[in-house]
Amino acid sequence: MARRVVITGLGMVTPLGIGVEENWEAVLKGKSGIGPITKFDASLFASQIAGEVKGFRSEDFLTPKDAKHLDVFIHYAIASARMAIEDSTLKITPENNNRVGCVTGSGIGGLGTIEFYHKVLLEKGPRRISPFFIPGIIANMAPGQIAIEFGARGPNTCIVTACAASSHAIGESFKIIQRGAAEVMITGGTENVLTPLALGGFTSMKSLSTRNDEPEKASRPFDKERDGFIISDGGGIIILEELNHALDRGADIYAEIIGYGMSSDAYHIVAPDPEGIGAELCMEAAMKDAGLNPADIDCINAHGTSTKLNDISETKGIKSVFGDYAYHVPISSTKSMTGHLLGGAGVTEAIYSILTIKNGVIPPTINYEFPDPECDLDYVPNKARKKVVKTVLSNSFGFGGTNSSLIFREYIP
Repeated sequence: MARRVVITGLGMVTPLGIGVEENWEAVLKGKSGIGPITKFDASLFASQIAGEVKGFRSEDFLTPKDAKHLDVFIHYAIASARMAIEDSTLKITPENNNRVGCVTGSGIGGLGTIEFYHKVLLEKGPRRISPFFIPGIIANMAPGQIAIEFGARGPNTCIVTACAASSHAIGESFKIIQRGAAEVMITGGTENVLTPLALGGFTSMKSLSTRNDEPEKASRPFDKERDGFIISDGGGIIILEELNHALDRGADIYAEIIGYGMSSDAYHIVAPDPEGIGAELCMEAAMKDAGLNPADIDCINAHGTSTKLNDISETKGIKSVFGDYAYHVPISSTKSMTGHLLGGAGVTEAIYSILTIKNGVIPPTINYEFPDPECDLDYVPNKARKKVVKTVLSNSFGFGGTNSSLIFREYIP
């Protein structure tokens, strides 16, 4: 019998706030974290809005030295890890540290720092490039630095699968514990790519919303008037723990993770399969892993990016998997409020899924005003919904056609 894996700690940094409590309160109110870009002058870009992280103080979570030498995406990872570890009351000691691991995901890594030092190179020459430049930007430095900071000597790696990265990180961490290679995994993901280069790149692909005059209404998954996603920064960490290990130390348990599926569209570098086949395969794989049928799923946290292609594709995939029940299962896209955190999206949505189970409230999909005939399911429009929820499926899909689905369930002893 497979080892059971539970969630004992949560931490997050998003455009909606710092920490789980602030985020959950904002989500239930249907608050938008989207606004005009203030980090740099975006007046020359077609899209001038984003989900910026406000009020984050690196010095609250890192030493001044680390804060100076590491890209901010690593700051978010360490901050989220610190919050999650404190929340879990986990003590990492020389006696157990080789059984505590860390896997995180990131879509791009330290792009802002790359841009900065490229300018230094051109203007001041190679001698002015910091020796901390390379270790400060590479994606695997997020789990590496978490391990250094907290002394976790167990399995350690990084997943780089675009917008599915942190969902894949959680799924792989789940399997690491299931197969007995660790007792605890610090897992999730992080992103900090709101930079001129990234904004220009996504804008040239025509992926982003240009509803600049109404930023809070710009992220509108499944709505007929949607015109693109909103780029956002942030991330999160969850503590996964083998059940008996958690019980032996008296940990509080949020929920249990019971299923993980992954697939590929094998279709296009950025566009999803128009029939949702990859999403279908991924959700089916997660349910098979969990030993569930479609009717056992009480709620879906959709990838729901607010792009024309993704929302139709995901809707078709859900219909293929769930049949007639697709019209009865509530589907929520929290990206309507947070925007799209790219490599940090999957973990933040996993946290919202876990809190949905814990609190019996489904977050809304805000800005759902004009029904799309091709997206005709129950997207929990505009207001949070009270409902007993025992099982949630959370979807994350990424460029390159990479897909991940996670299933969380109410913990029952």
